[in-house]
Amino acid sequence: MKMTTPLHYISVLLMSLSTLSCTQHESQTTTRSSVWPTLHYKLDTNSDVEQQVESILAQMTLEQKIAQMIQPEIRDITVEDMRRYGFGSYLNGGGAFPNNNKHASAADWVNLAEQMYQASIDDSLDGSKIPTMWGTDAVHGHNNVIGATLFPHNIGLGAANNPDLIEKIAQITAKEVMATGIDWVFAPTVAVVRDDRWGRTYEGYSEDPVIVGQYASAIVTGLQGKPHSNFLGDEQVISTVKHFLGDGGTVGGDDQGNNIDSEQTLFDIHAQGYVHGLSAGAQTVMASFNSWHGDKIHGNKYLLTDVLKQKMGFDGFVVGDWNGHGQVQGCSNESCSKSINAGLDMFMVPTKAWKPLLQNTLAQVQQGEIALSRIDDAVSRILRVKVRAGLFTKPSPAKRVLAGKQHLIGHTEHRKVAKQAVRESLVLLKNNQQTLPLKPSSNILLAGDGADNISKQSGGWSITWQGTGNTNKDFPGGSSVYDGVLQHVSAAGGKVTLSPNGEFSTRPDVVIMVFGENPYAEGNGDLNSVEYQKANKRDLALLKKFKLQGLPVVSVFLSGRPLWVNPELNHSDAFVAAWLPGSEGSAIADVLFKTKTGTVNYDFTGKLSFSWPAQVTDHHLNVHDAHYSPLFAFGYGLTYRDNVQVPHLDTTIAEPTAGPKIHPILQGTVKSPWTLNIVSQVQRKQMSSNAVALDAIQVRTIDKNVQEDARQITFSQAQPAKVAISHVFPEDLRDFTAPNSALMFDIKVSNKAGFTAKFGINCDENCSRGIPLANVVNTELIEQWQSTAISTKCFSHVTAFASVFSPFAIAAEVDTTISLANIRLVHTRPKAHPMHHCP
Repeated sequence: MKMTTPLHYISVLLMSLSTLSCTQHESQTTTRSSVWPTLHYKLDTNSDVEQQVESILAQMTLEQKIAQMIQPEIRDITVEDMRRYGFGSYLNGGGAFPNNNKHASAADWVNLAEQMYQASIDDSLDGSKIPTMWGTDAVHGHNNVIGATLFPHNIGLGAANNPDLIEKIAQITAKEVMATGIDWVFAPTVAVVRDDRWGRTYEGYSEDPVIVGQYASAIVTGLQGKPHSNFLGDEQVISTVKHFLGDGGTVGGDDQGNNIDSEQTLFDIHAQGYVHGLSAGAQTVMASFNSWHGDKIHGNKYLLTDVLKQKMGFDGFVVGDWNGHGQVQGCSNESCSKSINAGLDMFMVPTKAWKPLLQNTLAQVQQGEIALSRIDDAVSRILRVKVRAGLFTKPSPAKRVLAGKQHLIGHTEHRKVAKQAVRESLVLLKNNQQTLPLKPSSNILLAGDGADNISKQSGGWSITWQGTGNTNKDFPGGSSVYDGVLQHVSAAGGKVTLSPNGEFSTRPDVVIMVFGENPYAEGNGDLNSVEYQKANKRDLALLKKFKLQGLPVVSVFLSGRPLWVNPELNHSDAFVAAWLPGSEGSAIADVLFKTKTGTVNYDFTGKLSFSWPAQVTDHHLNVHDAHYSPLFAFGYGLTYRDNVQVPHLDTTIAEPTAGPKIHPILQGTVKSPWTLNIVSQVQRKQMSSNAVALDAIQVRTIDKNVQEDARQITFSQAQPAKVAISHVFPEDLRDFTAPNSALMFDIKVSNKAGFTAKFGINCDENCSRGIPLANVVNTELIEQWQSTAISTKCFSHVTAFASVFSPFAIAAEVDTTISLANIRLVHTRPKAHPMHHCP
């Protein structure tokens, strides 16, 4: 069925149509430069600013200039490195904290900012006094900081359709960021998502460029202030519109994939956030990982220079994404003249690659591979932003107006705005027999694994990069859905039973079930289907159980995108798309319940900014498309005034094409339900951030193909130590005991001793029954990645594959370093990949 669009939303649709001359993907480009407007940039050229930039540039050495173009990560540089090189900026990646302390206070963040700043202006070693600046991913609030206000992710804010609220959220985010001494925010994401299988869908406000354009302007203004007014003052931060260009339109929704749209579509659909964001004065633009017609944007001179800088008139600087330059053909993380020549002004270069990159870039200029004029242009742009931001005149980070003010982190007034955003983002998809709103005096059963789970409701980019490894204790001041339900029900004399598995002793009046996607970020969230819980229908089974018991069910669905949930909708009397609401989950209950006197407390106001799929194949269905037939259309959203009955929905799924069945274990991130744990003697610790260590072993994330897609294990003492990817509850892996099933992984070993390490499935504490690596890999390949496959029959000691607690573990008692990536169980091993026989 198709649920039609409310009349009050038609005006937005008409405005969208008026701006679009081409909405379908096209494989042929139009005449270059014909589609790009010349923007009237709101920051007029200021002669004083330009004179200051020219004066500073004239006094700089080549090495000082190139150092301005290098942005390392806090885990890979020291204060002394900053003193020696004077980097133009530095960043903390998702899940990186001062002193690697996840619970660092505002004072801890400011202390590091102050040390880095003072080192940057200390000219005793590098001869430079140019202040550095700190960039961070504050994408739904200051999300790397414990206790910060976490707002709904962008997809929920898009459903709120309230640019004024977005500006206020950005202002609050800027304040909390300034309280930690940080100057620069990598936001907003202005991707226009065209395929909901993309793992970054929730970072997009809408599939419609009109909403994205409005929001880009609002959030840039909120973060930076208004040009010629309070621009980049004491309570503002530098903003970044990202990722330029076309990241939301890759083929198949593949993160960092290939966009093959025409140039006209690139402008009409994907560039509108930049048109509006730059017009609002955004000072930086982040280059995108994706390609356009096969060319990586980090090396695309036409888009970065001809279009962005010349045609669109952008005079700030272009920063790269996480080692994105290393993906350009002919480049590596350590060397990429092509990116600079294309128009990249600042390398984002985490890991220790920053040092060879700096040295190689210096040599490339000296050899004429990079023109000095290109370096001067890049550095002038960086200096221009620093001058505009007042970094040469503002006090040091520790002495700024908001620095170290811990009370601003998660301030009560900030949380009130976040709760408003939660309420306005909720979209009511179904309310048969007007099940909602609920009486707070009722006997409520609150079920589902999202009911009392702030980590799950916050999604990715929450304390850690993937949003995993957190508990409710990691969100002090935050609230779960349960907290809100308990508050409303207790005040009215009702009863609430929290039971994630749905068990109860007294029959409830109604069930509220909170369920949905587990946290993920970027490519780790890419899907091959928008079917919810394709592999294991645990949530549907619980919904069916409630319906068989004759209980009314209100489903609260947590997700970073629209998903095919027809079976779940059929077994729900009411269904709420709650998206990823952030730290203020209690606000959901404000809308679900009536007041004690029986009146509506808050009505639903959210409207879909993404079309909802009617079929599993509707992952790339977007408003304005030909043959547009969603289940719930763009702009749809019920209110308590509506009396719409959603009929029983078709749940037929076409048989999938036969192919290999894969159970991912470590692919970018450790896949749910598994966690990575280290064991040294009697101690055990879970990896909940980017690094973990015990006395005999340490593990950290490293880059193999993309950001943090591998794990590096250092066994440092001659005593048994183990890494186990495991779960407290067993998983049924009987599908992977069939002939030709295999355990597959990529591995790199640092020395010969490392090949004595043993690995296995369900290994005991020391993996004594495991298989030596030497039996299944090439022992001549030292410090080189190699791939291996071993038949699951080799783990015959695992007699109960129906109850596997650990699908992969590795142990050693020698000094060695072993790196692992892409660990998975495969039902049908690819024929091209040879399988090792059992030792």
